[in-house]
Order: sequence, then structure tokens, then C-alpha cells
Amino acid sequence: MAVRILKHARFTIPNTLFLSQFSTSSPPPSDQPHHIISTVVSLLTHHRSKSRWTHLHSLCPSGFTPSQFSQIALDLKNNPHLVLRFFSFTQRKSLCTHDLNSYATVIHILSRGRLTSHAQNVIRVAIRFPEPNPVMKLFEILVKTYRECGSAPFVFDLLIKCCLEVKKAETCVDIVRMLMSRGLGLKVSTCNALIWEGSRCKGVNFGYEIYREVFRLDCEESERNGKDVKRVVRVRPNVHTFNALMVCFYREGLLERVENIWFEMEGMGCEADCYSYGVLMVVLCEEERMREAEKLWEEMRDKGVEHDVVVYNTIIGGFCKIGQIGRAEEFFREMELSGVESSCVTFEHLVNGYCRVGDVDSAVLVYKDMCRKDFRPEGSTVEVLIRGLYDKRRVFEAMKILRVGVEKFGLSPTKKSYMFLIKGLCEEQKLEEALKVQAEMVGKGFEPCLEIYNAFVDGYMEQGNVEVANMLRKEMLESQKRQEEV
Repeated sequence: MAVRILKHARFTIPNTLFLSQFSTSSPPPSDQPHHIISTVVSLLTHHRSKSRWTHLHSLCPSGFTPSQFSQIALDLKNNPHLVLRFFSFTQRKSLCTHDLNSYATVIHILSRGRLTSHAQNVIRVAIRFPEPNPVMKLFEILVKTYRECGSAPFVFDLLIKCCLEVKKAETCVDIVRMLMSRGLGLKVSTCNALIWEGSRCKGVNFGYEIYREVFRLDCEESERNGKDVKRVVRVRPNVHTFNALMVCFYREGLLERVENIWFEMEGMGCEADCYSYGVLMVVLCEEERMREAEKLWEEMRDKGVEHDVVVYNTIIGGFCKIGQIGRAEEFFREMELSGVESSCVTFEHLVNGYCRVGDVDSAVLVYKDMCRKDFRPEGSTVEVLIRGLYDKRRVFEAMKILRVGVEKFGLSPTKKSYMFLIKGLCEEQKLEEALKVQAEMVGKGFEPCLEIYNAFVDGYMEQGNVEVANMLRKEMLESQKRQEEV
């Protein structure tokens, strides 16, 4: 066997290793691991044929300990692609029962070689290791082996981002604190990801506390007040940091805090981008502060920040909300002239705006234009249009709009849409058609409400069919009683 291996090998293998396999005496135990490591490194480094892995398997059929694997990997650390292939080979052939130490070695080497996606894949496996608190254990090992592996600083950023994927925001905060205690900082993108996930999982106030801590803002205040604070590496928040905070405060309905973050961003000399302006614009429009919204619009123009479709939609929607449909149309025309493509939201704002001021004809024209562009309308928008047509006693036109929406776009009508159609048909004495719509409504899982019962009762009374009207009244009272019991 030894002769065959030596004959085909293209590199020099220490004879003592192979002689020991057939000798009654073996070298001291402390020497043998060294021979295995050096031999494997030599094989992987110099044997460039595809058969290197076959030779490796024949050479070490019983595999490696995690410590041996780490030593081999460290000797190959300047060739991270080879380390990755070696790591994958040991996993595929079950040649090593990897522990967090060997995982850490691979993570460091892949990180220093800028193979970040592969490093993250290894981290994802390691943080699910079957032992208590594997995340913190892996972090401690990464810290201890950092210099030995000549790693890259962002290895800790990769760890935190992977931990955020599995919703371990609080553990990440603990890691950040330990890094900060050692004078180490993180990339701003990692801090932003931590703020975002922390806000999502624990609430925006928790996210804001993270923001204050990771960017050491309280330390800066202490320094300004003349207090002695340990000097550490600092990273500055960027526009994406403030955008994340503004969005998180907005989602929790804390609109005043959105403006506070905006002023904080300005105070730090951070230039807002289109997204920043868009978030603040939403707040101003929701609070119907359209004068301020227009000033913000002009500020964007003065600073050379382009208006995108989101900002156009926001200000158009703001003017539609307060019934200033003329101003909304002006911004819509400007939008088209600027070459900014309108979206489904643009047309929905205009439909709602025209219906709000009672101009149903214009609302129908906008809706038809929207359908021609193959924008799928929301059920709530169709509901507003159907109500507008119902108010104008144009129920059959409303019926047609609903049918086209269902057939062309798979629209899911709202209960109120059905209610307006039924009321309109009953008022037109089209009770058979109203019953068909009511049957369709029930088929969609909507129970008849008092308004629908009353519409049918009034319709049958109008026809002089008192018997059916009384029967419906009785059914209505029984249905109301059942609902109260529930």
C-alpha cells in the first residue's frame, strides 16, 4: 500500500509517517499529529490534480480532530478557496466532527479572504450548534483566535448580521457592548441593521436606545460636558440610520418623533436623501399640513434631490385627502412632464380625491385609464367608486365596474361594495338582481347586515309584498339576536 501511494504521489512525504503504519514501534504521540498536519498541508498545497481528495481520503481514512483541522486550515490561510474546499470535503466525507473552534477558524480565514457569503454560511451553521448559548460561545472563540488567524475586522459584523436573521437582537446588543468595551466598532450598515431589527422585534424605543448606544452619542455628550470618557473607535450614523429610525417611529404612529429624528439628522450635518424626504412628507400629509409639505417639496428641488414616484404619490394623496383635487392634478401633470412613471397608487389617490369632492365622472375616467394601464385596483378604491356611483343613482354602472374588476383583475370586493349595490338595486326595484348580488356576497363569506335587510324590507314594501317584508323583519331580528349573543 505504501509503495503504491509513494509511486503516484507528486510531492515528498516524510517516510517516518508511513513507516510507522507498518512498524511495531511508533514515534512519540506528540510528534505524530505534527507529521499528519504537515503531510496534509503539503498534499493540498502541491498536489493540484483532481485526485488530491482521493489521496487525502486514503491518507487519513479516520479523519481529523477539530484541532488538527484548524491547524491545517491555518497553514493554508493564504488560500481561502482551498480551505473552503477542504472544509466542505471533511463535511461531505464525515472526516471531522467540527466544533465551534474549527468553525471559528474557517470563519476567520474566509473573512480575511473576503469570501463573505461563504463565511456567513458557516456562521449560520455554527450558531445553531447543539450546546448552550452557541452564539456567545462562538463570539468568545472568534475574539480569542482573531489575531492568530489574521482575521478581518468585519468578521464580527458578519456574526451580528447572521444572528439578526434568527431574531437574536438582544444577544447582538450584548456582543456589541463587549466589542465596544474592547475599543472595537462595527460597520455603520451593521449598526443600522441592528437598529432596524431591534425596533421590529422589541419596539422602536428599544431601537432608539440601540442607536444612542452603538453610535456612542451619550459619550459625546459627556465629552462636551467635560467628563472623562474612554477614547474608543467611533462610527458615525449615516442617512440610512435616520431613515430606519423615522420609518420605525412612523409605523408605531409616533409622528412627532419622526420630526425629532429629522431635526437630529440635520443637527449632525447629515444630508437627507429622497427616502428621508419621503418619510417626512408622509407625516406632513397625514396631518394635513400641506403648506409645510409644499415647502419641503421646494427644499428638495433647491438641494437637487430628485422627486421620485413615492414622493409624488404622497403629495398627490395629501391634496386629494383635503379635497384640493386641482392641486393634486397639477402635481400629477408635473409628474408626467418630469418623466416619472405613475403607479397604481397615483390613480387610486385621484379616484378617491374626485369621489371625495363628488366629481364621480372624473373618478370613473381616471379609473378606466388606470385599468387600461393594467394597474390592479384595490378593493377599497373600487368601494369608494361604487359608493360615489350609488350616491348618483348609477347602480348598474357600478355593477359593471365591479364585474370587470373581478373578471380582469381577480378583485376581491368588500362587504360595503356589495351593500351599496344591493341598496341601489332595491331602491330601483330590481329585487331579483339584488338577491343574486346578496347570494354572491354570502358566498364570499359576508353575513347580511341590518342595512341590507332594511333595503330588502323597503323594496318589498314598495312592491306591496307585505308578507315577504314581515318575514325578512323577523329574520333580521333573529340574526341581530344571534350576533348579540356571540
